[in-house]
Amino acid sequence: MHLVFLGAPGAGKGTQAKVLASRILVPHVSTGDIFRAAIKNGTPVGVEAKGFLDRGELVPDAVVCRIVRERLAEADCRKGFILDGFPRTVPQAESLSVSLVELGLPLKAVVNFTIDRNELVARLSSRVTCRSCGTVFNLESNPPKVAGCCDSCGGETYVREDDRPETVARRLEEYDRKTAPLEAWYRERGLLREVVASGTVTNVTAALDRVVGG
Repeated sequence: MHLVFLGAPGAGKGTQAKVLASRILVPHVSTGDIFRAAIKNGTPVGVEAKGFLDRGELVPDAVVCRIVRERLAEADCRKGFILDGFPRTVPQAESLSVSLVELGLPLKAVVNFTIDRNELVARLSSRVTCRSCGTVFNLESNPPKVAGCCDSCGGETYVREDDRPETVARRLEEYDRKTAPLEAWYRERGLLREVVASGTVTNVTAALDRVVGG
């Protein structure tokens, strides 16, 4: 099952990708995780990507496309994958389409997680992230069991630069301008499926299962 998950920052696509990937035993390919690892390790591409992310901007296509293609070419993606956080622009989608043809990995569906904008802002403004493992918590709906401490690894939690209120607005504006047109692009190709991302994680998971199956 080869899937792409779309949705504005904070829509919950990453959470749903992890849930489904663990159940059907395919990789959850998150560009956010890829870049955070590069940033933590101080690699050249990580330093470059950090500058864009800290300003609430999207990482340039050439950098992202190269890393994603290399990841999808790995053996564990042959039986399936859930691609989360890519593509973010129509040119990226076009590049991905070419890569998937070359790799022989046809998409089953592109799932678009839709949610009210006010709810998005509230979610993003309440997020904290583990410095060590990257696990994301929401202080309102899913807080760490111990304040400031990651449930998964015990690492320190913090507010990422791109989750600060002044950056959130820029991220959503950037999404509307560059990423939202992907909906029309994939709809024209008969691949787009929509899931309402409001409500509990369990309810959204059930809606996702109705769209793609489990």
